[in-house]
Amino acid sequence: MPAALDRSYDGIIIGAGHHGLVLGSYLARCGLDILLVDRRLQYGGALVTEEVTAPGFYHNLHSINHFHISETPWFKDLALADRVTYITPRYEFGQPHLDGSALVFGRDLEETLANVARFSKRDAATFRDWNRKAEEITARIFLPERFSEPLPRAEREALLSRSDIGRDFLAATKRQPFDVVQELFENEHVQLLFLFKISLFGTWLVDTMSKTSPMGSVIRAFDLQSGYQLCKGGSANLAHGLMETFIGAGGRFAPQVELDRIVIEGGKATGIALQDGRTVRAGQFVASTLNVHQTFEDYIGRAQLPAAFLKKLDEFEYTKWTIFGLHLALREPVRFHAEKFDPNIHRTLKWSLGAETMDELIAAHKDVMADRVPQIVQFGSGALSVLDPTQAPPGKHTTYAWHVMPLNPDIGSCDYETFKQEFAERIIEKWVRYAPNMTRKNIIAQHVYTAREYTQTFPEMRGGDIFMGAFSAEQVMYNHFGYRTPIERLYMAGSATHPGGAISGGGGYISAGVIARDLGLELWWKPWDAAGALGAVPAATSRGKLTSFFSAFLRWNCGFFGGSLCASPGQVFDHFAHLVGVKSMRAGPMIFGKDRPTSKRQ
Repeated sequence: MPAALDRSYDGIIIGAGHHGLVLGSYLARCGLDILLVDRRLQYGGALVTEEVTAPGFYHNLHSINHFHISETPWFKDLALADRVTYITPRYEFGQPHLDGSALVFGRDLEETLANVARFSKRDAATFRDWNRKAEEITARIFLPERFSEPLPRAEREALLSRSDIGRDFLAATKRQPFDVVQELFENEHVQLLFLFKISLFGTWLVDTMSKTSPMGSVIRAFDLQSGYQLCKGGSANLAHGLMETFIGAGGRFAPQVELDRIVIEGGKATGIALQDGRTVRAGQFVASTLNVHQTFEDYIGRAQLPAAFLKKLDEFEYTKWTIFGLHLALREPVRFHAEKFDPNIHRTLKWSLGAETMDELIAAHKDVMADRVPQIVQFGSGALSVLDPTQAPPGKHTTYAWHVMPLNPDIGSCDYETFKQEFAERIIEKWVRYAPNMTRKNIIAQHVYTAREYTQTFPEMRGGDIFMGAFSAEQVMYNHFGYRTPIERLYMAGSATHPGGAISGGGGYISAGVIARDLGLELWWKPWDAAGALGAVPAATSRGKLTSFFSAFLRWNCGFFGGSLCASPGQVFDHFAHLVGVKSMRAGPMIFGKDRPTSKRQ
């Protein structure tokens, strides 16, 4: 599209991933003349759906499960439901076990509690108590903050401290999520599935082992009303809907653009210079959705940046793990031994397989940290074509395995292609222990996709980091990289900004409001406002008998704001059960249904 690069624009957005598409759609509808450029022919970034195994089998190579997308402000503002369909599965997380049991978390509280109670009645009671508060916190605090420009820490904590649930939420953010899960629950299977739900990627523990969790990820573990969804037909359909929206708003897209640098004149960003010698001018702003080092080192240069900002750039960290992806075309869907225990494991969106104990989970974490190939195979997967039959030919199915892996694992003298095939075989061997039909006879074709491949396609995924920035406490919320930069009229709008990587649309949505206000534009939408949302939380909320345990555990037992644990959760539970006159729940497993078997693990 050479003509698109031969004139000037009001604004230029670098990177046609979903953040760039969201940002461009908002500002184009403000009446700005917007150019969106990308190095690749394809648009949508990680919203990739391809037939990589066999014709008619559609595989989402990067982004599969999207959190609460159809309820986000940008999805609604841009009327994307008219173009894109999302499936909200009844069953969100499932974990089959080698003893034939399975634990499934669904959208229905009572059904989920009954599932947990089969492993531990006390854990089910704890889950119920935390769910009551977590649903309110998610609705009033977590989601509004997710799509608002982060407040300064002092202002945020002052607002949160004014309400009961705000103080509870603050207390949770001061705790290490990994510790909270271990302290709250007694059953290992329950602990494992909760960690899978909390973590960014189930078998990886870094984000759950941070000393604090400013975003409050541990609260999300207990919320059932918001959760992951599946884009019908494949994740690329979200990209298609966004591009149609952007073009419909008057935006221009130029693919296959080889960028040389961002033009800085008089301390201001004024356009982009291309490798073919052309310059495209931007009269009002330039926004980048690339990673921070591409933007500031590759396309601007350190000499044009102040010392304090260079320090911030040098301290920016990326996720220290990558994904080993195995995508499968199947003759029939995955069928677990555990379906006899709970048939709903068959239709669950996200499966956690392979780790039977906390020790096994930790062992795999340590292997990856040490750049070793994990000895214990454990991975995430899901019933994609069972939930969405359009992702495979009639009567056939797809699934995948995502396994955590170092970027450069120690594979000795083995060549990498051989390693890929051998490790894929190890995944299949582990899978068949849980699902007897997952043999080579059932597999029509496979495609192995690792960081060695996807960093060639997406160099912005530096070091194999699919999130383009670590979700550490030092880089989220009030510590995020920032939308505005030291260079006037240059903005960041991608995964380095709040709310971080993955398919959230938050970076594009929030930066649209930031840029529009800076330019003095009349906003056609009402941006979400964290200060308003937190200030509107009632100072006091009604507390049921068991709900008092939630606050007590966080504030009394945890010393409020991260003190040391002085009692086990069971002791705390018994103590408060006694105070409010509730019979202790510390008992064995509960059987639901005359013939329904229980797990051997109590």
